[in-house]
Amino acid sequence: MVSADGVGGLGVTLRRLRRERGLSQRDLLRPLGLASHSVIVDWEAGRRIPPLDVLWAYERHFGLPPGELLALREQALAERAAAGADRLGPVSAVPQVRYSLPADTAAFTGRDDELDRITAALAGAGGVVAVCAIDGMPGVGKTALAVHVAHVLAEEFRDRQLFIDLHAHTPGHGPVAAEDALAGLLAATGVDPRFLPGDLAGRAALWRDKMATQRAVLVLDNAAGSGQVAPLLPGGGGHLVLVTSRRHLGDLPGAVIPVLLDVLTPSAAADMFARLAPRAAGDRDGVTEVVTLAGCLPLAISLLARVFVRHPSWTLANLAAETRAGVLAIAAENDSVAAAFEVSYRHLDPDQRRLFRLLGVHPGTTIDGHAAAALAGIRREEVAGQLDGLHQEGLVIEAGYRWYGMHDLLRRYARDLAAADELAESEQALGRLLDYYQHAAVLADRRLASQARPGPAPATPAEFEIPRIEDADEALAWARANRANLLASLDLAARTGQHARVIGLTAGLAALLRHDGPWAEAAARHAAAAGAARHLGDRLGEANALHNLGNARQMTGDYPGSAQVLEQALGIYRDLGDRLGEANAFTNLGVARRLTSDYPGAARLLEQALGIYRDLGDRLGEAIALHTLGTVRQMTGDYAGMAQVLEQALGIFRDIGNRLGEANGLYNLGVARRLTGDYPGAARLLEQALGIYRDIGNRLGEANGIHELGTVRYLTGDYPGAARLLEQALGIYRDIGIRHPEANALNTLGSVRLLTGDYPGAAQALTQALGIYRDLGNQQGQAESLNEQGRLHRALGDLALAQECHQEALNLARLIGSANDEAWALVGLGRCAIAAGHAAQAEIPLRQAYEIFQRIGAAEAGNVLAELDALTRPESTR
Repeated sequence: MVSADGVGGLGVTLRRLRRERGLSQRDLLRPLGLASHSVIVDWEAGRRIPPLDVLWAYERHFGLPPGELLALREQALAERAAAGADRLGPVSAVPQVRYSLPADTAAFTGRDDELDRITAALAGAGGVVAVCAIDGMPGVGKTALAVHVAHVLAEEFRDRQLFIDLHAHTPGHGPVAAEDALAGLLAATGVDPRFLPGDLAGRAALWRDKMATQRAVLVLDNAAGSGQVAPLLPGGGGHLVLVTSRRHLGDLPGAVIPVLLDVLTPSAAADMFARLAPRAAGDRDGVTEVVTLAGCLPLAISLLARVFVRHPSWTLANLAAETRAGVLAIAAENDSVAAAFEVSYRHLDPDQRRLFRLLGVHPGTTIDGHAAAALAGIRREEVAGQLDGLHQEGLVIEAGYRWYGMHDLLRRYARDLAAADELAESEQALGRLLDYYQHAAVLADRRLASQARPGPAPATPAEFEIPRIEDADEALAWARANRANLLASLDLAARTGQHARVIGLTAGLAALLRHDGPWAEAAARHAAAAGAARHLGDRLGEANALHNLGNARQMTGDYPGSAQVLEQALGIYRDLGDRLGEANAFTNLGVARRLTSDYPGAARLLEQALGIYRDLGDRLGEAIALHTLGTVRQMTGDYAGMAQVLEQALGIFRDIGNRLGEANGLYNLGVARRLTGDYPGAARLLEQALGIYRDIGNRLGEANGIHELGTVRYLTGDYPGAARLLEQALGIYRDIGIRHPEANALNTLGSVRLLTGDYPGAAQALTQALGIYRDLGNQQGQAESLNEQGRLHRALGDLALAQECHQEALNLARLIGSANDEAWALVGLGRCAIAAGHAAQAEIPLRQAYEIFQRIGAAEAGNVLAELDALTRPESTR
């Protein structure tokens, strides 16, 4: 048991756990999946609170009962909230990865000529990207050389040292597409994966931009060809790119340093074996015989050394004899590698051999105990012992706490063994594995989804041991850890025509893809699932897939496409009599209508959804419908009605413990307070929302909160403070690549710059905002931006252009029913008339604006009334 109090107490506990094991902070990097120990320093000092997935990793690594540390975390969060932590502190960001190189090989031997050549070429690169292409046969040590060079030269590239496996020759895993590799690299620089550009060119351009001012070393391991690598090259100078491939990469752009790697010399091979197996150092002849049998191939040498260390009673002669016995059964071109594998494999017990073969059919590259148990059809405790045995023989590697992976060549060897064995056993094992992933993913999705899912919850088969997934945090952690395996399983199901699995696995990934993106990929996956459902005649599966597709298209900004498939989903739900599905479709169609400025249509759909949710007793659905209805009422100027439904939604979110919903409710209530002139009340609510967004790591919500607080500061006359906050929000929006909020921030920033006399800066921001709104087809945003541009032109003395902007804004506002924008356009027209010396012509638009502001309860009504009084007073009393 652990016990401590508060934030500092949690940190004290983490430090004590580490010190009791005699571990350094760096020793925890791999078990916790971290790139830098500095964050551990902050956690142990109590300056920051670790996220849930990290605390789970602590519990697993130190053998604590599940949940032991989570109570301390909740206590720490509560104490921090009670202490009133500064909610306007530094902006948190998507965690960046600066140093992801694997550990250097302790027994690295030889390769002095290659290292000298690369170093010399780097010195002569002359400020351009230095690209070194290392090719050679499997197991020759290409990756080891690249990683060793990166470590040796790390001091010259302090900004970033990154490693990425491109999986050209990973059995069961296709080469990583260049756009997917760029997604990983951009995530390492802090770009939110949800908002990545959808195409290769956009991602490559963003990657070059992110790296333009840095000095980095980049290891691109296991490349398929030049076409895969070229988009990943940084554009500016000051970088070293080390590419490994079994193929010669002759089509890479620029001056490439080619390094053809051969096997080690007999002397270097013997040195390597002796370093790995020190007790063999005294028998140079015996070592030479063994490495000769291994073909002086580094991978084979390391495996044979591992076997020798594991069997202290063996002599080198024994090892040589075992190796020769393996060679006799192996094809000639694979002699050295397969012989080494065979020695290890033949000394496993039968159950370990079976598990090793079955791991070869796993579609992913790593596996945990739960999935391995499903694959083998045995209990998790039993499979854990077998995995430990495989690890001790060097046939699997630890990829994390109780997570295991395989070298590509070992995976291929295991797959070949499985293919030579009974086909039925491999097929049954793969079926069990895919069933496990599907059931666990669906369970996680139901915990993570923002709406209840139509259809009965699937019963988990008794033979599966599903991990604990009790709430949204646990669901998200599990789904992220298993994302690659789930996608690999889905791809396998699609390739082999398993339509029902395509539907089920895609449904299980829906909430994760919505949360983490990329949304373009999510849309493609859901479209494929809808096609699979149509093929099987699965109407409910088709409706659910279309509904998920509509959500994904909304996230990418394709609002018409979203509405189209949501209408199709709604029709199927109605045909099936599925009222929950119908309510969900109404809700998301309402969102689509709001985003295209059809506010009456949005309100009708949301009222229908609300009625069904209440009939069904679905409180989460009710809260979401109420909250969305509040945002629609905001657009129509019904601020009192907006606040009413938002208060109802907030109460439900708090009752059911939905923190994201609570944050969204506080945020939009803050907007309502701001619109009615209650700026202190708005600031309080927005700071509460911002605190929750930061606690749960929701970066979009954080940016929205900062933006809205900037707006409040602008309205209260704190223009420097407003500008700082708006610049922060704008930076986040651009980092994560979401355009609508970016335009909103630009529009507000333009207003601030206008009031501080920075007319060029205001013009630039407002022009950018209007361009984005027009690209997105957002008429409400266009109206708001045109009104701000009218103010700018009036300040510059161009009254004709100012009047033109306000008139266009007025036409758009009346077309879409945006009362607030209509009133501001009328104010602008009235003020243009006053500035032109036509005060009599100003009274009508100003009076119309006052009546609208008064009707919707806007704070600006008093200011407009004062202007009207000034206009109508006799000139002698003005």
